[in-house]
Amino acid sequence: MIVKQAANVLDILEYFAREQRPASLAELSEHFGWPRSSCFNLIQTLAERGFLYEPKPRGGFYPSPRWLALAQEIASAEPLPEAALALTRDLAQLTAETIWIAAPSGQHAILMSVIQSKLAVRYMAEPGRRVPLHGTASGQAIMCQMGAAQQAAILRRAVFERYGSGSPMSIEEVEARIRTSLARGWFESASAFSQDLGGVSVPLPLGGKPFSVTVAGPLFRVLPRVGEIAAQMHATIGRHMGEEYLARNVPQLHRL
Repeated sequence: MIVKQAANVLDILEYFAREQRPASLAELSEHFGWPRSSCFNLIQTLAERGFLYEPKPRGGFYPSPRWLALAQEIASAEPLPEAALALTRDLAQLTAETIWIAAPSGQHAILMSVIQSKLAVRYMAEPGRRVPLHGTASGQAIMCQMGAAQQAAILRRAVFERYGSGSPMSIEEVEARIRTSLARGWFESASAFSQDLGGVSVPLPLGGKPFSVTVAGPLFRVLPRVGEIAAQMHATIGRHMGEEYLARNVPQLHRL
């Protein structure tokens, strides 16, 4: 269930992130199709709480630094280790594809840290995007770190939809993919959630919690390089986390 007022606040924040300029009450009301009075109340509330300000008199509203300050305080309480962030930077250079670290969130994997590919044709991802645990390489690489009971509970509640030609459509199929992936040393997606997207994922336990790291890009570019990308991921994880890291945390994947 979506709470409309909360969604409206997030829509405004995303609007400013995209436009990167002040906007008047009239512009925001017209853009979102909101009644002027409702838009006014929302803008005034955010302004009074210090989340919006007017850079120039009658020059429109813009987010204040308070958003950044709160985000930094929240992130500092449970940051991703620098070694994990460093390995994503290295993978971005090695593969030239989009890289992310994902964490579990209910039935989904949520993208925590993303580095976009600089290639003209690339997979566009952003922090906060959610993908189904059961239906993606990122999610399955997280699920394999969970106990059998937790995996079973996730699969019982899973909604099997045909997002693409590679979408798993049953509990048995997901379980088989996890077994196969553990045996060969990596997880992969091919049009599983996003059509024509290819991805290679490896479990990345951090602080006793299940995470995964993924390299993703257009299927035509990723599919022929799956084995090469997986080897680069293992080598990079070993370089940044220590060679014993894979054997200690994910012994099934200490293959390459």
